[in-house]
Amino acid sequence: MGKGGSLPGLTFLQSVSIRTLLVFLLIFLLVADYMKRRKPKNFPPGPFPLPFVGNVFLIDFKDPLKGAEKLIEKYGDIYSLNIGSISYITVNNFKMIKEVLVNQGENFLDRPQLRVDNEFFNQCGLVFSNGHIWKQQRRFALTTLRNFGLGKKSLEERIQEECRYLTDAIGEEQGHPFDPHFKINNAVSNIICSVSFGERFEYHNERFQELLHLLDKVMVLHAHPLTQLYSFFPGIMKYIPGPHRTIGDIWKQFQSFLLAIIAKHKEDWQPTESRDFIDSYLQEIAKDDGSGCFSEENLVACMLDLFFAGTETTSTTLRWALLYMAAHPKIQARVQAEIDAVVGQTRQPGLDDQARLPYTNAVVHEVQRFSNVVPVGVPRMTTRDTLLGGFLVPKGTLLMTNLTSLFMDKKTWETPDAFNPEHFLKDGQFCRREAFIPFSLGKRACPGEQLARAELFLFFTALLQKFTFRMPQDTVPSLSYRLAITRQPQPYRICALPR
Repeated sequence: MGKGGSLPGLTFLQSVSIRTLLVFLLIFLLVADYMKRRKPKNFPPGPFPLPFVGNVFLIDFKDPLKGAEKLIEKYGDIYSLNIGSISYITVNNFKMIKEVLVNQGENFLDRPQLRVDNEFFNQCGLVFSNGHIWKQQRRFALTTLRNFGLGKKSLEERIQEECRYLTDAIGEEQGHPFDPHFKINNAVSNIICSVSFGERFEYHNERFQELLHLLDKVMVLHAHPLTQLYSFFPGIMKYIPGPHRTIGDIWKQFQSFLLAIIAKHKEDWQPTESRDFIDSYLQEIAKDDGSGCFSEENLVACMLDLFFAGTETTSTTLRWALLYMAAHPKIQARVQAEIDAVVGQTRQPGLDDQARLPYTNAVVHEVQRFSNVVPVGVPRMTTRDTLLGGFLVPKGTLLMTNLTSLFMDKKTWETPDAFNPEHFLKDGQFCRREAFIPFSLGKRACPGEQLARAELFLFFTALLQKFTFRMPQDTVPSLSYRLAITRQPQPYRICALPR
């Protein structure tokens, strides 16, 4: 290098403008992004993703179910989308969904570890765990629920007792307009609470009402667009304020509530006697062989799963049921006439009455179909490379089962867009439908299905036996929904007129 010379690299940098460097950088990032999101050969079809953000602009966060209909029309029953760096597929129609949940269930058994859930649950509990830990939690939960009355007369009697508390509480409204939301939540929640930790809570218990309101809040916040984007763009979204930043605080309040109950159980715990789910779980912790399957962290997660799953879906379905009855007074009158003829007004309906109340049973099932409270099920993840419908689904792919495509299928239901109990009747008798799977199918199906079915039938018949439900004067029932983790009715007030 001579006098007045310069380093070759420096000379090059001096000769290249900032604009050119930015262009080169952009091209590099675009190529890197394309290579990162490049789909394998024979991957399910889908719209072309934009750089960095993928197909995020195709998601209708206000009405995602309508957006799914358009994608099915264009790409078929299996299609793919790309949000951020995550590719996922959605499966539609009963044949394909059954293939995922049952026929090839082992290949789609895992849960994806999405950021918003994993930060708190840490792959623990019944819903978000995988592998050996999940199998142990599910086996224990099913066995313990059966031990404490699932499928037995004792649990039926417990539900009937809670039906009496609920009808008394609604009767106190004396036919005036009221919001049934938290009365129903409290009643349904009391069933799983009595099994889980041996307690029920009065409808005026301020602390428990506060928790039920938090439950409703976290359901809505979880479905907020910013929370959903947090799972796909965690690196960016963690710096942006929004509901995804507050969900963890709500979970911690529930955790604190449950830890206090667990601590109380530990104080008077007798290893030889199990009063409820917590006592039984403490026994498992005491004899754990070091595998870590049974721990206090897993106990809290299981309790949260049971509390939320055992409250939210059933209570939301019952809220839809009252709304549909007010919207369809002729159907309500026919249900009441059947209950009066079979059960009467002097005794409480029981599960033995179900076979003798075919129209009422059909109405309960049509409420579940039409309300569609869990429209896309819980996400799955492939455990190995799998062929599905002729397409390759690589290991680790996130997958959604679109249950809406089953419940609104014009080939399956005569009038899918109308509330029609005749969907579940044949020659005046109740008729099961294969495509009706509100509790999912296979090894990951809802462990509380039997309990939820009993609750829906007993609460619904008890309410229709005692009351006629109507909207307040000059009010038209709105059947539009509020999107939360579940598909909920918009808040409403209703009149329960004593019969």
